[in-house]
Amino acid sequence: MKTDARRRHDPTVRGFASDNYAGAHPEILAALALANGGHQVAYGEDDYTDHLQRIMHSHFGAGAEAFPVFNGTGANVTALQALTDRWGAVICAESAHINVDEGGAPERVGGLKLLTVPTPDGKLTPELIDRQAFGWDDEHRAMPQVVSITQNTELGTVYTVDEIRAIVAHAHGHGMKVHLDGARIANAAASLDVPMRAFTNAAGVDVISFGGTKNGMLFGEAVVVLNPDAVSHMKHLRKLSMQLASKMRFVSVQFEALLAKDLWLRNARHSNAMAQRLAEGVRAVDGVEILHPVQANAVFARLPHDVSRRLQERFRFYFWDEAAGDVRWMCSFDTAEDDVDAFVQALKEEMAR
Repeated sequence: MKTDARRRHDPTVRGFASDNYAGAHPEILAALALANGGHQVAYGEDDYTDHLQRIMHSHFGAGAEAFPVFNGTGANVTALQALTDRWGAVICAESAHINVDEGGAPERVGGLKLLTVPTPDGKLTPELIDRQAFGWDDEHRAMPQVVSITQNTELGTVYTVDEIRAIVAHAHGHGMKVHLDGARIANAAASLDVPMRAFTNAAGVDVISFGGTKNGMLFGEAVVVLNPDAVSHMKHLRKLSMQLASKMRFVSVQFEALLAKDLWLRNARHSNAMAQRLAEGVRAVDGVEILHPVQANAVFARLPHDVSRRLQERFRFYFWDEAAGDVRWMCSFDTAEDDVDAFVQALKEEMAR
């Protein structure tokens, strides 16, 4: 079969801007081809989405139920709506993705209030939560109903199992529910060297936004309900939030390829290892400061602004705080050792100019 499509990029070029820049893992592409052909019932009534439930049970217990969606913002907005009343509010870190990088979607689309807390490392604690956990009977204040944490955090740090257990116990003690934004949940599990269930359902988390795109999938995420008593009308909310895929089999089969065996873990371990390699190389460069512990697949650093600008002409990456000179370097499942070494060498050259 002939096609007019042509390759319009150099597949050998990789940068450190985002794990979203990476393509799809070959095993994911093979799974998509496997699911193609013939007719399957639409809107999640297909065989692949049915089988996905059993796969999620193997990771999160028999009570887990997965609702595939299109993207991470959609997963977060849908999950948080299911956990809150119209007057509800969500406590989160000031740096949380739902607060900083979702264009106001939780507020504008979800209709809920975010109560943010500054954190030094992206991680909430019971004490930090208490800065916003009050006023449940005050009709003049949005009611705190959910604590949302990100694992791993937007600053590349990872909650320990005990830290999440403490947060969940504290939140539940106040009658609040717990949502975990798991855009990079696989990287956190690989870093901690524990099953994902250890810091989710076993720790008492109620709902997960489960990320696949940053870990090798072509598209798609999932809302995974761990505590069915904590949510209401997920099916209706997914549709209302414009996250109901008609050809859902093509999302579900990707999760099957990722989660049925160990692809999720292999990809996460590799991207984490590349971040460690990058951090080790950067530490040897005078004048560059690593800002946060490198615990997953991100390296945050501070260096002269002009050096970053020149380096961006050679490799793609983003400023995190341009005024301060802070940058973020992300590694992906397809980041190669040679990519890291070439970047570190370029950094040394630009610092020496």
